[in-house]
Amino acid sequence: MSPFPLHHLALRGPTLNFIDDPFQVGDEAALRYEPDGLVIIENGKIAAAGNYAALRSRVAPNAVTHYPDSLILPGFIDTHVHYPQTQMIGGYGVQLIDWLNKYTFVTEQQFGSPAHAAAVADIFLKECLRAGTTTAAVYCTVHPESVEALFQAAFKRHMRMIAGKVLMDRNAPAALLDASVQSGYDQSAALIAKWHGKSRLSYAVTPRFAPTSTPAQLEATGALWKAHPGTYMQTHLAETLQENEWVRSLFPDRANYLDVYTHYGLTGPRAVFGHALHLQEDEWLHLEASGSAITHCPSSNGFLGSGLFDFARARQPRAPARAIRTGLATDVGGGTTLSMLKTMGEAYKIGQLGHYSLSAPKAFYLATRGAAQSLYLEDKIGSIAPGMDADLLVLDMKSTPLIDFRMQHCDTLADALFVQMTMADDRATRAVYVAGELAYSRKHLHYSVPGEFHPREE
Repeated sequence: MSPFPLHHLALRGPTLNFIDDPFQVGDEAALRYEPDGLVIIENGKIAAAGNYAALRSRVAPNAVTHYPDSLILPGFIDTHVHYPQTQMIGGYGVQLIDWLNKYTFVTEQQFGSPAHAAAVADIFLKECLRAGTTTAAVYCTVHPESVEALFQAAFKRHMRMIAGKVLMDRNAPAALLDASVQSGYDQSAALIAKWHGKSRLSYAVTPRFAPTSTPAQLEATGALWKAHPGTYMQTHLAETLQENEWVRSLFPDRANYLDVYTHYGLTGPRAVFGHALHLQEDEWLHLEASGSAITHCPSSNGFLGSGLFDFARARQPRAPARAIRTGLATDVGGGTTLSMLKTMGEAYKIGQLGHYSLSAPKAFYLATRGAAQSLYLEDKIGSIAPGMDADLLVLDMKSTPLIDFRMQHCDTLADALFVQMTMADDRATRAVYVAGELAYSRKHLHYSVPGEFHPREE
């Protein structure tokens, strides 16, 4: 009989984890780095994590996959992304409202086709894995078929995904409008009944943004969310000044943009607001007090010229307000990449333009534990700790010749992380584990679904 417990898998290599919020306690106090770590996985969860020498006796040698010159960290979490826009990423030349009309609304009309939706969902999830992203909060289209396709593809891969059918009943092409307030409600309710809580999937009630919903639809949306506790609510907020003026003209009785959502019961825990660039002080205060979350989309904000995110106000506000739950997001297709590494680099640039210097540990936190907290999932993902889901990314710290050379001149872990977030991309993704199973391996250019043969790196 083997003297070792029958653990399914163990990963050896340097590990990075956050035990606290670096925006609040400082980078060094929040971060835990193990130069020679071991992560033991059992039944899709982390059974133990720590120093290799201290834990090696708990696993058989042939159960250990060793990743030298790498970094094992929690899988990235993308808190705001539009999977149907994968096919229109990098559309040239316009700002938000014109961009929606020229690219987005044209593209999204194709997703009434189940075959088309399934093909794009498959590509989207493969690209997420190649970028090291294991969880995302995803906007589909107005078509229920688009939600079915995304959830079916994620279910097959055992991925933790949050998604929902977009709700719109005005100010968009007729082909993208709900037939009625009731039909949008009923279709969403049916999708919730089928998918929410199935495997690792969660539903997000998804009004696109206030201008594309009538007051009647927003009222029904609030009722829908209230009727299904545990679901999410995701939408856009204050992305551009032009959008703010539009909302003011459409809802003249409301105090500000956020007050529109508040009035209809669409703020609170598990409410996630994309962008949040142009807010008044009372909006910031309500976001904090209500437990709502915001998501920073730096690539999109720069690409569409939308504005600068206020890191200092969001994450380090003055008393009496506390920090607001904040995640990081690619916002494809306004954003130009599904890589969270490149998104961190863009966040640094946005911060610099706003006279805020975003450190590498803080950026990695926003893409892992911070993102998990923004989604109220910090007890399940975003950290390497016993009991957490084994969604893990193995990052190659020398993924290109230039990065390899540059890493030879890094004196600290923070320097090394900064090189990764400013120079690396999906080529740095060495392996990705989803619920303890190898889901992507760069060495073999291999994607997999549970039950298939997984070639293991030596």
